Order: sequence, then structure tokens, then C-alpha cells
Amino acid sequence: MTRLSVSSLAIARGDRLLFEGLSFELAAGEALALTGANGAGKTSLLRAVAGLLRPRAGAIRHAGEGEPKDGLHLIGHQDGLKAGRLAGDELNFQARWLGADPEGVARAVERLELRRLLPLEVRKLSAGQRRRLALARLVAAPRPLWLLDEPLAPLDVAWRGRIGELMAEHLAGGGAILAAVHDPLPVPARALELGR
Repeated sequence: MTRLSVSSLAIARGDRLLFEGLSFELAAGEALALTGANGAGKTSLLRAVAGLLRPRAGAIRHAGEGEPKDGLHLIGHQDGLKAGRLAGDELNFQARWLGADPEGVARAVERLELRRLLPLEVRKLSAGQRRRLALARLVAAPRPLWLLDEPLAPLDVAWRGRIGELMAEHLAGGGAILAAVHDPLPVPARALELGR
């Protein structure tokens, strides 16, 4: 991805219009923090950019090579993990599905300190541990655009800092981040408030 362009976007959920006339651009190396009250449409916007929700009006363009879905990661509010699986099996399944190789998985395990968690069932992990397991996808199968919904919410102070380091490395390498947040991101970011 070299640029994400959103123009005159309108998104509704059922009969309720969340927002309309939304336009912005996000270039490689940039982070954009989506802010606003609960229900303002932050998560819906992330889902629309990921191609999972059809806008009522407007356009979303991914400038770059390949299919948009192959160039992004979406980490939602729900971690998307199977509670009954072992953490290691879940990580391997998701990483393979995303095209990661064994070296990518090993790198993710190391960076997110998951080794001692891998033999445990996902249901036995704390919320912060589950979030680290979900975020491991970002490292295991690198993609240029990260769509993150409250990525730091369940993490303690130390892990918020460590994830901030991953975000900074991603941006420095030419990646981009679009994140729905209530707390500031740990990297320099423009802010876009929905629902004003």
C-alpha cells in the first residue's frame, strides 16, 4: 500500500446513518487515530476499509500493488481467537491462513513473548495475553496497512510501550496504521474525530 484514500464516505448500520461526507488520505509511514464517542462509527469505518462493510456512498481506494485484502490486517475489538484451541495451534492456524512462514511465526512468538502461553488453551489466557496472541499476526505475516480497533485496551503499561515500539517500526518501514482509539496511540498520529 502506498496510499489509502477515502472520499465522501457515508456509512449506515441498518436505518441509522453513522456519518456522511467523510474524506481523508493515509500515506505510507503515517498513523491516523479515529476518535469519537461510542457508536460514532469508528469500528464500522475500519470494517469498510477492510472490505467487510459496504458504504452507503463514497469511495475507498487502496493505491498500490495487489488486492487490498492482501495488503492489510484487521485486528478487531474481539480478538477472533477460538477459545477451545491451544494458543500455539491458534497462532499457527491464523499465521498459515495469512501466508506466514515458520520464521515469521517464530519471530512473532519471540517479539510478543508468547512461548510459555502456546501450550495453554486460549480460554485460559488473560485479556492482555489474548490481545498479544491476536497482535502476533502483525509480526508473523507482515502487511502494509494495519487496521486496529482499540489495540491497547487490555494491555498493561509495559506492553502498551512494547506494542508502541512495534507500531513505530512498522511506520518507519513504510507501513501505515488506521486505529480506532479512546486513548492516544503511542506513536505520532493525526486525529480524525467521527460524530462531530
